[in-house]
Amino acid sequence: APGSPAGPEGARAPVRFRRLEGTDVRAGQRSLVLKGEQSNTSLVYGEDYVLKSFRRLWPGLNPDLELTAALADSPYVARPYAWIETDVPQDGRPVPTTLAMLQEYMRSATDGWVLAATSVRDLYANPGLSPADAGGDFAGEAERLGAATAAVHRALARELPTDVLSPRALCDLAQSMLDRLRLATFEVPELQPYVGVLRSAYESLAQVDEPLPIQRVHGDYHLGQVVRTDGGWVLLDFEGEPAAPVEERRRPSSPLRDIAGMLRSFDYAARYQLVGSSAAPELAPAARSWAQRNRDAFSAGYAYGGGIDPEKHQTVLRAFEYDKAVYEVLYEAHNRPSWLRIPLDSIAALTA
Repeated sequence: APGSPAGPEGARAPVRFRRLEGTDVRAGQRSLVLKGEQSNTSLVYGEDYVLKSFRRLWPGLNPDLELTAALADSPYVARPYAWIETDVPQDGRPVPTTLAMLQEYMRSATDGWVLAATSVRDLYANPGLSPADAGGDFAGEAERLGAATAAVHRALARELPTDVLSPRALCDLAQSMLDRLRLATFEVPELQPYVGVLRSAYESLAQVDEPLPIQRVHGDYHLGQVVRTDGGWVLLDFEGEPAAPVEERRRPSSPLRDIAGMLRSFDYAARYQLVGSSAAPELAPAARSWAQRNRDAFSAGYAYGGGIDPEKHQTVLRAFEYDKAVYEVLYEAHNRPSWLRIPLDSIAALTA
């Protein structure tokens, strides 16, 4: 953490256990550490609770707890029950800082990425069929996920402050996208053929002359952050982009940023199974068809669910999606070089 929980005399700050008003927590259950976590550690207690322990700390309320508590009455999030905090010194004063949060354990849930990947496998087993006819069509779930996403965005706008992005702030946003593109092109020369189209999209964003509403959003939205339960879709992990500073995570943004993240996730779900496959050239058209069908279904569900219609805000959405794809190029180049073709092929298709 940026600063030690120890006080000026070296004494450790006390750890406090807090509970949301109106909730009851049953103690005495055995815990099991979940595997596969990266930035945090999660423990499941019985079949009722999951405790997420934040391994990387910043002074103050963790955005995951903040947003989940604001959505406590929503059927689209795992119900929050309690949290653990301590004081971390900042600017000479103690700041209550989140160490962990306790939520409902979604024991009947299936990961959205797993469901989408299963649908893609069904299609690849029958590449001559359309995604709608392959037997594991995901479009209905994508549409329902879009509607659930819109409901969560509406709830966040009701419960937390909103604003409108000024023209200057819009220019700054576009400039940050251009800066990322410049860095990515320097590190990954394969991006060079698409620089002109990407730059043009960011410049168009800077020239948008209508108000751009902003609010708190998920911030790291993709199929791995949602689960399908018996009652419908549930959104998880509102902590934001793990690599971003906490001030950036808490900053309001356009809901279109989350939409762009999910659209990119559909592309990933369609393409990742082709990495290293000799059948990739044959199956690439099916991958594109699957991704497009589910992108369209999600966007339609979002508009039907009361969110802004993504089709009517293409300039902003396109800039967010291009920026996300460029971020992915950098990520894959640094961490999974064998997956680099996924965002590069997506950029080629998006800019065609």
